[in-house]
Amino acid sequence: MKFIITIGREYGSGGRFIAKKVAEKMGIKFYDNELLTEAAKKSGLSEAVFKAYDEKKDSFFGSAVGMYSYDMSLGQKVFLAQFDAIKKIADEPESCVIVGRCADYVLRDRKDLVNIFICAPFDERCYRAITYYHIPSNKVNAHVRKMDKKRKAYYNFYTDEREWGKADNYDLCINSKVGVDQCVDAIIRYTKARFAIDEYALPENACNVCTRSDEDK
Repeated sequence: MKFIITIGREYGSGGRFIAKKVAEKMGIKFYDNELLTEAAKKSGLSEAVFKAYDEKKDSFFGSAVGMYSYDMSLGQKVFLAQFDAIKKIADEPESCVIVGRCADYVLRDRKDLVNIFICAPFDERCYRAITYYHIPSNKVNAHVRKMDKKRKAYYNFYTDEREWGKADNYDLCINSKVGVDQCVDAIIRYTKARFAIDEYALPENACNVCTRSDEDK
């Protein structure tokens, strides 16, 4: 059967990489930056604009109510284009994994949805930011906190004050300190149990092992 997995994540938790490995292991589509490309194609706005406003709260209005006025800011136009792109992707017949961008909220009324949140200890997230994102060690603490603050503000703003990272908003919250492969397997096991998916019901190109280690970003 078809299903959709959304994955929210703290900065530096490895959430994107975990999401990608879930998609690879299950043989289903993966959307992260690909979502920006899809939204840009259909909106008439450039992909560069989407990247500039990606998961950033627009301060032009005091609340998301402003999106329904005639004077939407560019940031809000970007969000609505992503909103439409997520809806259209979800309506396609194939299963998929979608990273961030309030997808859990956008698709909240669907019955074929699994919402995941990935967190990690602060020191491990700082290590990942230094190692994989090349953030200077003397600036990494502030950078990680800043990125979390931006993601939280974006999510809370566009989901009508629904709280980012709060366990009640997700089906499964996982601390990635247990390892990438373990997180991937836990998400897949939960999804199979949730929808009573038999191993043979997965696509033919689904693989059975994760080949990259927790050292990958």
